[in-house]
Amino acid sequence: MRHLARLADYCSITNMHTKNLAIVWAPNLLRSKQIESACFSGTAAFMEVRIQSVVVEFILNHVDVLFSSKLSSVIRDGAG
Repeated sequence: MRHLARLADYCSITNMHTKNLAIVWAPNLLRSKQIESACFSGTAAFMEVRIQSVVVEFILNHVDVLFSSKLSSVIRDGAG
């Protein structure tokens, strides 16, 4: 995730903003067996992928906080 966030830092050169990166990478990072099965098709599959991309975009925009060593120690110690 940090690598993708670093790629977004070069969006002025690559035009790959966090939103674009999330759209491309979300289906791979948050793979859903339901979408891959026959029960999801058309609009339902599109909405599921849309939700995935919003989640990945949020993570990319907050990667420093979500993956900080301080947060990890708070979670590990059970104080959070």
